[in-house]
Amino acid sequence: MSHSTTFIHSLDELTQRADFSLLENLNVDPDATDTGDDYYPRQVFSGHYVPVRPTPISDPVYVAHSKAFFAELSLDENIATTKEFIQYFSGNLDNAGEAAKNFGWATGYALSIFGNEYVQQCPFQTGNGYGDGRAIAVLEVVINDKRWEMQLKGAGRTPYCRGGDGRAVLRSSVREFLAQEHMYALGVPTSRSLSLIASTTEQVDRPWYEEGSKSLDPQVMVSNPVAITTRVAPSFLRVGQLELFARRARVNAHPDAQKELEMIILHAIEREYGKEIKADGPFSERILALALAFRRRLTALVANWIRVGYCQGNFNSDNCAVGGFTLDYGPFGFIERFHPYYQPWTGGGRHFSFLNQPLAAEKNFASFCSALRPALGSNDEAIAELDTMVAGFADVMEGALREMWTAKLGLPSYNAQVLSDLLPLMVQSSVDYTVFFRELSTIPNDISQLEPSFYEGPSDALRAQWSAWLSQWRSLLDNEKLQEITQQMKQTNPKFTWREWRVVPAYQNATKGDYSLIKELQDVLTRPYAEQTDATTEKFYQLRPRDLFGVGGISHYSCSS
Repeated sequence: MSHSTTFIHSLDELTQRADFSLLENLNVDPDATDTGDDYYPRQVFSGHYVPVRPTPISDPVYVAHSKAFFAELSLDENIATTKEFIQYFSGNLDNAGEAAKNFGWATGYALSIFGNEYVQQCPFQTGNGYGDGRAIAVLEVVINDKRWEMQLKGAGRTPYCRGGDGRAVLRSSVREFLAQEHMYALGVPTSRSLSLIASTTEQVDRPWYEEGSKSLDPQVMVSNPVAITTRVAPSFLRVGQLELFARRARVNAHPDAQKELEMIILHAIEREYGKEIKADGPFSERILALALAFRRRLTALVANWIRVGYCQGNFNSDNCAVGGFTLDYGPFGFIERFHPYYQPWTGGGRHFSFLNQPLAAEKNFASFCSALRPALGSNDEAIAELDTMVAGFADVMEGALREMWTAKLGLPSYNAQVLSDLLPLMVQSSVDYTVFFRELSTIPNDISQLEPSFYEGPSDALRAQWSAWLSQWRSLLDNEKLQEITQQMKQTNPKFTWREWRVVPAYQNATKGDYSLIKELQDVLTRPYAEQTDATTEKFYQLRPRDLFGVGGISHYSCSS
């Protein structure tokens, strides 16, 4: 189904674009209720989704919407502040129009951490209770020949809530809302932000850090306003989702286990790779084409993460989108002072740290391919080809990283020596990752031009090493194309980046009903490569103040809700 491009002026016009492919093509949990009133933890043994009615937040108020994404969807911006829009995207589906539904859906998935399968986090110790605990999809639409799924994060409990309250707090909702559109502006594949709506009366308690605390773990319970951010993507299919059905198929958990695995693989191909993979042809060939296409997207994605200084923090298979884009902005962070093992999440460990993300992606790809194997049956030739793809992941990843570093350094071709000499120097000088590469984009002659990016003044010995490195690097550049190289580097290396210490006041003020800093951050973060104004540069293009290093909620966080 497709719709021609016409402007959408109301919620009703938006929901008229509904086309619920997931509900129509996949299986409902046979134990689900007819009403969608399904709010208590329980095991879900089969089916691809559970109908769930969102729990509306109390007294909702508009906070923000994405101007860029509204334009892409041909949505009239005036819709964002209408009562109907605010009600719907804060969880009240009762008046959405005939084409919509008065329930949403939650999905189950399995958990693999760094390639290892787990069931312990499931309250039943079976893996049948793991899934969307507070994220409820409510709408699938086709606009301008693109399919989008809209999901409310923080919309109340589902059967997968594992005892949680199903809510998201304003703090984490502000972060996700801003981060998704910042990543899009950076040119990194990502889920998108539609709207952010907060409650003026409803609050929940969450553990958090005392002001200025350098503790790794929160010390106090803080009352937070609840909020719902609507995140949007072509689908929310995750590697862990395919894994769940593969695990069931492996042990023949129920009579339709093999069929349900095949159904969700076909659905993933149609939703995420429909333009790349032909709908006809042998199933085994489509599976192999899916693995190849996903490997290409995943390696490009992680190279992009490193290019812009992003660390996912918790790159489990259930946080890895089958579509090869960034998903689930929980304990993420953007690197400021460079260190290869930067990790914003205290529970993440080195395995999910900044420069370890390529290896984490390799583990997730192996988990993805292990989920495809049962669908190949006894086709030994196809299984061998799949295994070859897994074995070749590291080489493809390395190729993507080399291409990224070459562009980041403005070089005509990859130079391993220049990079291997540079990274230790960056650590020793405590450089700000974003400022350093932006200043390097001006092609400096002297280290003094790079010093605005240094958190520590360099010693004489370090200055000498920097001078040698600069000479080595500049000798590889084409002197007749320096202006062109500068322009290219400035489109590769952003000037403005996510700085947590600038985001904290925005969500703190938002709890008092002041959303002005959110709007300011929206403006800055959605134009990360532009020079912007002198006032913006003075405020946002600067190093983190020394006293804010190591502070809980800025340098690190143990939870993200």
